[in-house]
Amino acid sequence: IEVILLEPNRTFVSCPFSNLVLSGVRTIDSLTFDYRGLRRHGVSVRHEAATAIEPDTRRVRVGEGYLQYDRLIVSPGVEFQWEQVEGLAENQDKVLHAWKAGPQTVQLAAQLQSMPDGGVFVLTIPPAAYRCPPGPYERTCQVAWYLKNNKPKSKVIVLDANQNIISKTGLFRAAWRDYPNIDYRASNKVVKVDPSAREVTTDFGDKVKYDVVNLIPPQRAGTIAVQADLVGADKRWCEVNHVTYESVKHRDIHVIGDSTIGLPVPKSGNIANAMGKICAVAVAHLLAGKQPPALPPGNTCYSWVNDREAIAVVNAYKIDGGKVVQIEQKLTPGQSVAVAQNSVGWAASIWNDILG
Repeated sequence: IEVILLEPNRTFVSCPFSNLVLSGVRTIDSLTFDYRGLRRHGVSVRHEAATAIEPDTRRVRVGEGYLQYDRLIVSPGVEFQWEQVEGLAENQDKVLHAWKAGPQTVQLAAQLQSMPDGGVFVLTIPPAAYRCPPGPYERTCQVAWYLKNNKPKSKVIVLDANQNIISKTGLFRAAWRDYPNIDYRASNKVVKVDPSAREVTTDFGDKVKYDVVNLIPPQRAGTIAVQADLVGADKRWCEVNHVTYESVKHRDIHVIGDSTIGLPVPKSGNIANAMGKICAVAVAHLLAGKQPPALPPGNTCYSWVNDREAIAVVNAYKIDGGKVVQIEQKLTPGQSVAVAQNSVGWAASIWNDILG
């Protein structure tokens, strides 16, 4: 089987662990990798962007040319819905999301470090579904830990569009007892940002002043998925077959990762990795004219609550009647150094797994 990977970026920057760059616990360089390992495995890696998919002709537009495919696997990730927040689209250089690890992660860390003691860091969380459900709450911990140790007069205001912490709720609540500098406000959806006034406005009409703002916008599937008519009626996410990850709208196109919907799984790195493996097995079987096995994904997700300790959740699933069904969820009893150490091993393993 000839495998061609179209990846516009020459380096891979890990979203897992990137929140620790904000607190200074990790560096962005420690989370940055190249694609040489994939080439050693025989994958043809082309650092070009796919600009269009033509399901009827089974081809992908790349630059001025096309690539034909027998089976296409699309991992478009998420795109931000800038239009959902007034003032955001025209101020993307001033109002950072840092929700795709890389330059903005470093820029946000610099803004945090430059903030005066006594300053206010505002973090906004979009309505679910979005990439990495516990990510904003882990980020809250890392910012609060940094402020507690470096700018003790400062605070972090969290404006959450959701009714409550949507992942590891009790564990995050327990961790936040160490951070009286966290002002968490549930059911506060940000609808406007004004960098000139340094304030955001919620759907209640409340105006919240900030010294530094980290606005995580609402999200949908990547643009190429929308343009190729892979998204469903919600115009946001792609519905797929639970066994093969084939699109329910277009044959021979498979969709994996954060852009999918309909499975009872979070938009996590571990799930995306599992989807990739299961989809690869399914595609290999289909190309050989065989029936793919029904393989369930699994999920393990770690969140660091300070510079040394972490919490975790593990989800187990099965395939029942052609659908993914959750059968168990386990949470760590509390935060610990041991869980944090386990997360380091998990990260090293998954980075090696996906990049060779």
